[in-house]
Amino acid sequence: MDAIDAFFNATLTIGDQHMSWREIVGNLFGLASALGGMRRKVWAWPVGIVGNLVLFTVFMGSWFGDSSRADMLGQAGRQVMFLIVSIYGWVQWRRTQRADLEVRADGKIPADGGAAVHPHWASWRARVGIVVVMVAGTLVLTPLFRALGSYEPVWSDAWIFMGSLVATYGMAKGWVEFWLVWVAVDVVGVPLLWSAGYYATALMYVFYGVFTLTGFFVWWRVHRREQAEAGTTTPAVTP
Repeated sequence: MDAIDAFFNATLTIGDQHMSWREIVGNLFGLASALGGMRRKVWAWPVGIVGNLVLFTVFMGSWFGDSSRADMLGQAGRQVMFLIVSIYGWVQWRRTQRADLEVRADGKIPADGGAAVHPHWASWRARVGIVVVMVAGTLVLTPLFRALGSYEPVWSDAWIFMGSLVATYGMAKGWVEFWLVWVAVDVVGVPLLWSAGYYATALMYVFYGVFTLTGFFVWWRVHRREQAEAGTTTPAVTP
């Protein structure tokens, strides 16, 4: 128990700013998960789940004896949402990987060991759905989060929650666009988290912004390569 208590109370001090090591560690797990997602590795999901559990204790600090910063209900809630959607994504990617690892008609196994997901563009209907869900969800959750005492501006917290939900679902489905949803989350998340004193997460969001743009182009290239290798003549949905 002493080791757990030490971890919960450990802080990193830079100048006059104090950052929780839990916040740093949780975000590092999140970064590792994002890297695994870009490389289409199944282990990205369980690694991300560990980070979600750690970050939940950070954003609901009052539950774990830390009253130095305001609770971020949207941030904490999205960690719970991540757990649920990540299980779905884990199952989906495992199914795809098993299918790719099956011996093909020529008796050969894919050189990459079986892809966990095949990136593709979402349909226009799905794209409209992404926008509608994010905007409508933000409008619905804002008064709820405000009533529960979330940090202002509450709409930002609600936007981050909805964007995270949509992006994680899009990753599970293999939509290339999910990376752009993360960019929309990062743009709002950086100033909100910095103003609330969550400096490690805010700085990580800055890095995520660059990383997610890279991931977008990586998945786009993978999609084009797989189409070329398959010799498809079906017009691809373009961004």
